[in-house]
Amino acid sequence: MPKSKRDRQVTLSKTKKKGREHKETIVNTIRQAAEDYSSAYVFSFENMRNHKFKEFREQLKSNSRFFLGSNKVMQIALGRSESDEIRMGLHKISKVLHGDAGLCFTNLPKEEVERLFNEYEEYDFARTGSISTEKVELKEGPLEQFSHEMEPFLRKQGMPVRLNKGVIELVSDFLVCDEGKPLSPESARILRLLGTKMASFRLHLICRWSPGDFEQYAPGPDDSVPRAIFEFVLICGRSLNIAISAKSQITAS
Repeated sequence: MPKSKRDRQVTLSKTKKKGREHKETIVNTIRQAAEDYSSAYVFSFENMRNHKFKEFREQLKSNSRFFLGSNKVMQIALGRSESDEIRMGLHKISKVLHGDAGLCFTNLPKEEVERLFNEYEEYDFARTGSISTEKVELKEGPLEQFSHEMEPFLRKQGMPVRLNKGVIELVSDFLVCDEGKPLSPESARILRLLGTKMASFRLHLICRWSPGDFEQYAPGPDDSVPRAIFEFVLICGRSLNIAISAKSQITAS
């Protein structure tokens, strides 16, 4: 006789939520990292790419520990004020943990950390809604980089194409995207097919903490600050650091 779908056992006893246990584990892990490493950094990121960030973390795996996730949980772990901070001064970095931010605990020298973060940049394909960094326009004529099987797909993306003796060709000029404007889903797909990477994945240092020392590099990515202004400040600061570094090298030589 087939088993009735209604014949199911239901446990009525209360159980602890897995989410709470997971958060407690993260809090304890962060607090242990604060004891194990000599310094801590808050960083922000643009155009996060998980696989790229994983590679960056692997490079520093032997002497650093990264945390990304709930800012509130990280703030609780570090302490939000002098009265509940786990080490003196840690509440200062807790205050700038807002928006797209993460934590890095490390034993690397300050100069090495600054160099790694300032120089890091990886390009990837832009996603829907990203701002186009350049104008991309395809001219009328054959598109020999695409096989004839792709003609229906390209047509669905809004491209005025046809097959001519087995070769896809544009019957008129086609604007894929315009500089400074958000990418549509169709534009993002076409750019990927063209191999055009517009998204720049970057990491920006916000502040540094070590026992008895605190340094702020840039304002934290607070939601109350317009993102465009925040990124402008970061880019200017980054350019200044590169210029100073280059000048120091010239002077030293």
